[in-house]
Amino acid sequence: MKREGTAASIGEALWKAFAVEDWSTAADLLHEDYVQEWPQSGERIVGRADALEVNRNFPGGLPKMTFRRTTGDEQLAVIETELRYADGSTYLGVSVIEARDGKIVKETDYFAQPFRAPEWRAGWVQRF
Repeated sequence: MKREGTAASIGEALWKAFAVEDWSTAADLLHEDYVQEWPQSGERIVGRADALEVNRNFPGGLPKMTFRRTTGDEQLAVIETELRYADGSTYLGVSVIEARDGKIVKETDYFAQPFRAPEWRAGWVQRF
């Protein structure tokens, strides 16, 4: 089934489906040629079925996610998130979403833990 919308809206819909463990909707949002990459760990998930299984079997459950910013067009989007894991850790994430035929065909995810800003640059930056 082709879904109308931009890569950004489809990407957000996928994350929202994962948040409530709506595996049927999540599957519908993923293209049959779906590939997900995690460059920091050097992993690639090939195929909708394996992507769903990784999420279904996430230790402690999937992280709680807050959208920070989403931008994009019909075929390409960037989604910035804050992720809170079951162990209490927090990560900031960036997902690059590529859509084709109204579904996500490729997703590349980057994750980083927040850190305290060094004092030496306090005179030149604004903290938020």
